[in-house]
Amino acid sequence: MLATPVSDRVLRPGWAGEPKWDGFRALVSVDAGQVVLRSRRGTEMGPAFPEAVAGAVQLPDATALDGELVVWDAAGRLAFEQLQNRLQRRGAGAARAADERPAHFVVFDLLRLSGTDATRWPYRRRRARARVRVRRPSTVRPVGAVPVDCPPRGRCARRPPMPTSCASG
Repeated sequence: MLATPVSDRVLRPGWAGEPKWDGFRALVSVDAGQVVLRSRRGTEMGPAFPEAVAGAVQLPDATALDGELVVWDAAGRLAFEQLQNRLQRRGAGAARAADERPAHFVVFDLLRLSGTDATRWPYRRRRARARVRVRRPSTVRPVGAVPVDCPPRGRCARRPPMPTSCASG
C-alpha cells in the first residue's frame, strides 16, 4: 500500500499517520527458509542488502512484510545517497557496505503471517502482529517496526522530525 502525503496532521477516523522515510520501498518474504527482498516494482534487492536478508531470517516461514530500506549516516540522519550507492554492490562489496553503513528494513505492514493472508485484517491488528514478529535478539538489528505516529482519531500528539504519510485501514 502506498502512503498518501498530507498537509494537515488531523486524521480522519480510521486513518493512522507514520513518518515519511527517505529510502526504498520494499517487500520482504520468507518462504521455505528462503528470504526474498524486492523493490515495489519487483527488482531483486537481496544481494545488495545482505544484512536486511540476514535480519529477515528470524521471521516465521510463509511471512511477508511491506516496508522501506533506509540507511543512517554517522550523524544519525537518513542518508538516501548512501542507500543508492549500495544498489549495484554484490558479494564482498555489499558485505563491506553493510558493515560500514548497514541498511535497516523499517516495517510498515504485515501482508502474510505463517501462510495466512493478513491483508484483510484490520490495520491495527496487522500492525500489532508486525511489531511482535520483528522483535529480535540484539545481535540482529536490520528489521524493525515503524511506530504509528498518530492516534486513530484526532490530532497527532507531537510533530515528527519528517513529513507524515497516512494509510487507511
